[in-house]
Amino acid sequence: MCTADCNNTQNESSSLHQLQLVSSISLRKDLSLAITQIFVWPFVYISILMLFTFYRKQAFRTETRYILFANTLLADVVFLILTDFVVILSYGSVLMPMAFCIPFCMLMETVSICTPLTITAMCVERYVAICMPLRHSAISTTSRTLTAILIIWIISYIKPFVDLFILVATVSQEYFLEPTFCYYEIMTPEQWHRTVRGIMYLSDFIIILLTEFFCYLMIVLAVRTATVDKKSAGKGLRTISLHMFQLILCTLEIIYPYIETVIIELDILLYLSIRSFNFITFSVIARAVSPLVYGIRDEKFYAALLYDIKCRQNHISSETRGPIT
Repeated sequence: MCTADCNNTQNESSSLHQLQLVSSISLRKDLSLAITQIFVWPFVYISILMLFTFYRKQAFRTETRYILFANTLLADVVFLILTDFVVILSYGSVLMPMAFCIPFCMLMETVSICTPLTITAMCVERYVAICMPLRHSAISTTSRTLTAILIIWIISYIKPFVDLFILVATVSQEYFLEPTFCYYEIMTPEQWHRTVRGIMYLSDFIIILLTEFFCYLMIVLAVRTATVDKKSAGKGLRTISLHMFQLILCTLEIIYPYIETVIIELDILLYLSIRSFNFITFSVIARAVSPLVYGIRDEKFYAALLYDIKCRQNHISSETRGPIT
């Protein structure tokens, strides 16, 4: 009798624990989804307003740094919208056909890689503007900038294309028929493939970081001379510092899935908390730095943005009031 009662008590305790675990996971998913929407859509809205301001003003469309800035905004908007779509699908436990998820994931990876490459190009542009002001107009032309953006997009697409080629060569045809969640790990089912991918990203990060550090160092040296505008050089240093901070966040976004793989084996609740924190910090906030760097800190662009917002508000207000009779 005692043994039976003890077993019943243990079963009830185990069932209660499972219910509490399911309830906790459900609450965390709801909270994570709500926080994601709060962070994502304001940044998407602000970025779209800035893109509208860029395309509306001719002066911005002929200046290198603003063209590169618009490219960053475009990549970040696409990334945030696609990522939020994946989050909503994951929240609803919706499985999608593999044939749909693969191109979807490739596009997400492309725009994700595009951001740090464009940031590096923006740092190089600031280095040329401050350290070689007489040659800046000849080097940073509109045609060269558009060519550099095209090269950035091609390079960004190479990695997911190579991953697709390896995937097709290593898995069976049945793999592409399976329903799945849309996350990039479906492109790298083999552990060795993920390891190689991580090494490549680390190598790229080191190269990009060294490039930005070189630009930062050269501007610091230029500030100590009397041949440059110290106010402009100081703004350039602060801008590159923010770019380096954004680059670190974007790179940690690539690293944290490997950390999550270890944590999920230890504690599922801790894993869910860390996963939500990582997504908000390294995927969303990392993309929000770009509007702060150029959209808010740049006086010319900020003034044009405020003008567009006020004109839009006045237009909506006049439509609401209706015609004066």
